[in-house]
Amino acid sequence: MTETLTRRERAREATYAEIVSTSRALLRDGSELSLRAVAGRMGITPPALYRYVASYQELVDLVAYEIDKSATEEFRAAAATQDEDDLAGQLVCAAVAFRRWALRDRAEFMVAFANPVAESNCLRRELLTASTSGHYFNDLLVRLWRQRDFPRPDLDDLDPRIAEVMRDPIYPADVSAIPAADRGLLWVFQQAWATLYGTVTLEVFGHMDPRVIDSGELFAQMLLGWMPRLAIDDPDGHYTALLRSEIARD
Repeated sequence: MTETLTRRERAREATYAEIVSTSRALLRDGSELSLRAVAGRMGITPPALYRYVASYQELVDLVAYEIDKSATEEFRAAAATQDEDDLAGQLVCAAVAFRRWALRDRAEFMVAFANPVAESNCLRRELLTASTSGHYFNDLLVRLWRQRDFPRPDLDDLDPRIAEVMRDPIYPADVSAIPAADRGLLWVFQQAWATLYGTVTLEVFGHMDPRVIDSGELFAQMLLGWMPRLAIDDPDGHYTALLRSEIARD
């Protein structure tokens, strides 16, 4: 049954949408994101804005969630250029799209991915599990694993602290889709994400020779290094060529 929003609820949703669009406009303009700046551009007083977002952290969390959701659509669109059953090709294109977006919209990337996570354990779980991009990439990796059966560690072979985390993870994935015996997959996924995110973050913040960033070679070598771990064989160089072609578009 479809719920019908009241006029007041529709107005409130429209205000939230305006808060997000205004915040993103400030970021694109190179302006500082703050409650006062958002209120000023919306033509309302800061106290009026507090009726919708009670703190700066709440504003950032709201905007970060919407940025992440919007960016994920770009990753999906990039992956959709490959055949439906070519999950390796989809992963290559989606990963490059992640880098492309991050380098193009650096301020939005910083809000969505360089935003300190809440100190509260309960809120931390809520924020981490809500990541749209996290769910997307992890779902893609689960499907790739089912297709290619790449190696995953047994929980008993992991450090006991890590094994405990993998059994009850704070993670943006449908954990129920992974059998308990195969939860070592999550450790592979976390390492893959850390490598992708870490490489792109170094590029976004310019923490390396700009000529290396411009070449895209560090990113390419990172992804090529992960292909064997994900059982992506490339005897004819198809995925290598696809990767370099996608990077060259940037």
